[in-house]
Amino acid sequence: MAIGRPDRADSVARALQIIEAVADLGLGTTGSEIARHLGFPQASTYRLLNGLVADEYLVRTADLRGFALGARLSTMLSGVLPPPVPARARELIDEFRSSVRFAVHLVYFRPTTLRVLDPDPDHPLTGIGELMRYPHASAPGKILLASLSQWREVVGTSPTSLTPATIIDLTRLGDEIAQIRRTDVAIDDGELVCDHAHVAVPILDVDGDVRGAVMIGGVSTRLDAIRSLVDAAKGLSSALGPLLF
Repeated sequence: MAIGRPDRADSVARALQIIEAVADLGLGTTGSEIARHLGFPQASTYRLLNGLVADEYLVRTADLRGFALGARLSTMLSGVLPPPVPARARELIDEFRSSVRFAVHLVYFRPTTLRVLDPDPDHPLTGIGELMRYPHASAPGKILLASLSQWREVVGTSPTSLTPATIIDLTRLGDEIAQIRRTDVAIDDGELVCDHAHVAVPILDVDGDVRGAVMIGGVSTRLDAIRSLVDAAKGLSSALGPLLF
């Protein structure tokens, strides 16, 4: 074994951690973000990334700056993908969508990240990559952070500013998370996508743990109208919890 170079077993373990990091951090995460997230040296991280891309476990994004999961993982992931939304849950979501004039998306949570389980087919979700990667910038992401005792470790010491409205001051963000814990309502107004606002309420499983969120969105000028749907959204989330989780 060459001095200073990891052995094969260690390299395999690190490669698997990198794949997991790309899945957790989301589409477009960069090599430097992966290295920082895992605490790996950048040189060895990029060497492993290049190998994973060559073997089609990962692919580069169109702008060549970030990475995404590759085709060879599709069959491996099929057994761990979230289950389809049950028929009764689908009916409830469709009924709710037909009763409002805004986008209604269903989001589920991984340990420290979030994914869109059921996007509104009539209102495409803008900024989906950012939604997955930067929980501090979105209403459902704030719901996730509020459910975590160590939310600061997820956000880090220097949160990314996606728009001029994104809250990156940790004290201010902490105050907002405390309010979310009291009210079970989170809001972002132009923080994820300029001129777009979202409201989110948590979805609980049968044990009372936060597992996802109902997310309602539209243009920022309609935020008051979106906020008026909070009680209805909470009713939907209460009904969905036992069906989904």
